[in-house]
Amino acid sequence: MLEKYLEEIGLSDKEAAIYLALLQFDNATPTEIAKKTKLNRSTVYVVLESLEKKGLTSETNVGKTVHYQAAAPERLETYVEQQQLKLEEMGKRLKDIIPEIKAIQRETGERPIIRVAYGKDAALAQSLEFFNAEHKEGVGYFIFNQDMLDEQYTPKELAKVKEVRPKKQILGKSIYNATTTIPSNELTERKMVDKKEFPITADISIHEDRVHIVTLGEQTTTILIQSKDFANTLKTLFKLAFRSIH
Repeated sequence: MLEKYLEEIGLSDKEAAIYLALLQFDNATPTEIAKKTKLNRSTVYVVLESLEKKGLTSETNVGKTVHYQAAAPERLETYVEQQQLKLEEMGKRLKDIIPEIKAIQRETGERPIIRVAYGKDAALAQSLEFFNAEHKEGVGYFIFNQDMLDEQYTPKELAKVKEVRPKKQILGKSIYNATTTIPSNELTERKMVDKKEFPITADISIHEDRVHIVTLGEQTTTILIQSKDFANTLKTLFKLAFRSIH
């Protein structure tokens, strides 16, 4: 029980075992500690050095032999306070370090983040979250079937999703199927394709490093992919298709 608590405040399992063992001696040699904890002596030396750096053990000479003694249990309070201060400092530095780590990730080839959800409610929730990303490009690319969207969602639900992008001032380019033409406006340039020749049965949004796909059938499945490489490739394909539509 005590070992588990010491591990929770930052000690390793071996550090916890040796510290508790030392408390049972006035002072002890590494050989005595090894016997008590059933750890080999070379490991005991390494762990004692680590505990000494943490201020939880100290050396003392008994004759010509080096012994070790545990710091008073009250020293653990100081140790925990020091850990808290370190965490606070690390938390402050983390905001500056994360962009640097992301830059390295992009240089070496990023690992995509993929989230899959099922049901209409999940699709709406992810649609609302989709634009919560860094806005560097300012343009989103969209492929959708307006008739199928109208069948699947209520006007109120569609309006709630549609109001997100204008608020963030993100421009758009759209390729869509619909019975009635949806005119372009100052925010979005739209091009309709024949639904018989080029049927669209999923709602696809591409923005920054994210791709959001929602199937528009009986079973609604939502896939959110966060990958710069994947998103950039789909943007290229979209631009090629968009340019060819007259």
